[in-house]
Amino acid sequence: MTIDKSWTTIRRRCSSNEFWNGLQHFLQMAKPFVNDRGFIKCPCRRCLNNASHQFEDRESHIFRNGFMFGYNQWIHHGEPVTANAGTTAAGPSGGIHERDEMFDVLDNIISEDADEDAVGGSSSNNQYDDLFATLRSELYPGVSSFSSLNFLVKLMHLKFLNKWTNKSFDELLKLLKLAFPKIDLVESHYEAKKLMTKMGLGCSSIHVCKNDCVLFWKENSLKDTCPVCSESRWKLQSGKWSGKNVPHKVLRYFPVGPRLKQLFATSKTAKLMRWHSTGKSKDNDVMRHPVDGKSWQEFDKWYPQFAGDVRNVRLGLAVDGFNPFGNMSLSYSIWPVVLTTYNLPPWICMKAEYLMLSLLILGPQSPGKDMDVFLRPLIDELKELWVHGLDTRDAASENGVFRMRAALLWTVNDFPARSSLSGWSGQGYRACPTCNEDTPSMRVIGKMAFFGHCRFLPTNHHWQSNLQFDGCTDRKRPPRRFSTTDILEQLRRVKTDIPGKHPNYG
Repeated sequence: MTIDKSWTTIRRRCSSNEFWNGLQHFLQMAKPFVNDRGFIKCPCRRCLNNASHQFEDRESHIFRNGFMFGYNQWIHHGEPVTANAGTTAAGPSGGIHERDEMFDVLDNIISEDADEDAVGGSSSNNQYDDLFATLRSELYPGVSSFSSLNFLVKLMHLKFLNKWTNKSFDELLKLLKLAFPKIDLVESHYEAKKLMTKMGLGCSSIHVCKNDCVLFWKENSLKDTCPVCSESRWKLQSGKWSGKNVPHKVLRYFPVGPRLKQLFATSKTAKLMRWHSTGKSKDNDVMRHPVDGKSWQEFDKWYPQFAGDVRNVRLGLAVDGFNPFGNMSLSYSIWPVVLTTYNLPPWICMKAEYLMLSLLILGPQSPGKDMDVFLRPLIDELKELWVHGLDTRDAASENGVFRMRAALLWTVNDFPARSSLSGWSGQGYRACPTCNEDTPSMRVIGKMAFFGHCRFLPTNHHWQSNLQFDGCTDRKRPPRRFSTTDILEQLRRVKTDIPGKHPNYG
């Protein structure tokens, strides 16, 4: 009997039924050769048959690292020495996971981590064991349409769409286990979240000073008091520590890099990420996407190396605050920071499923002038993506891995949110950031009024001689265009302000 070993050289393992079926056949053949302690030699590209591990771990180990090169006669795993390597015969096909769609989800995650481990020498042997355990297990004996992992992901999706509470989700899991005693499901929403986090669907919780002075992050992560205002990091009950470390405020941060990688994980979305180069309008007089605008074209001229790879990502940032409770008598403000990917075509880039929530700034107060304190994790990651980039596996390219870089082109927000982002006050006599020092304004009955719009009209336009507004003509020239040098000089004169909302300073 000949053995098909062509599957051992397949590179994109997770999306290949041939690799999966061949691996199952290999494991079945090797199972009788497990020693009395349950160990067997591992033929993955990391262990190279030099290390022995539990037989139950071999599936995920080989799937993650790939099958070692040059091991053509499986003498340690049941093949007779006289067997002729390299012949072809189909291994067993079928199985409950032959077309499980979770393969496409795990493909990019596991393959990239295996490549990073091979370069850096680090080990993540047990990182995906739980995922593989749920992927290879039947949801219920005899059910071939779902793996346990697939069913759990769909259940979590329904929870999100229908706004189920965590408690109702736990009750549903209990009911399913009561009705179907043999069903293979997690016990609680907490366990489901832990599993989803390993798939890149988690977030980081960063503690914040109660006065918004600093984040307890990186250099401040181990501190118990704010280095600016000396306030405690933890809540106190009746002026005393309650015995539990409960932070005053928490910032939710959703890393951007892993989600950008997922856009290149499947060939469909990977091709769409090139649309701004291959599908843009050929008519110079039509603008249907930001790629047709002057700002995009100017950016390409300034940074030709970035523009040279059409897979590099162009981002836009939108931020605004709202009251999540819908009760205007209750003062509370929550600020989501959302990124959109402008590589995608216009009918896709604004769809909800392609908008990436990067920060969730909780209230009760709005961040105001301290917005930059909360933006620090996102800015640091965007700098990393701009300068160094990330090795990303491209499903639509034969080259496989490329260095993905990203650039933030602009922000989309209303005027008050723009004030928080830029630091330029949206109130007062010089509220217009474009007119700058030349903003025409005056106070009218306790309100600020902005006039002088006729100065933008062509010279000697008849409206400039109109006296109906304030009895005067307006023949002034349009406001100056301030150069980069002028703006930097203005910034140099700005006094450094202490961050935070402490009552004594800040």
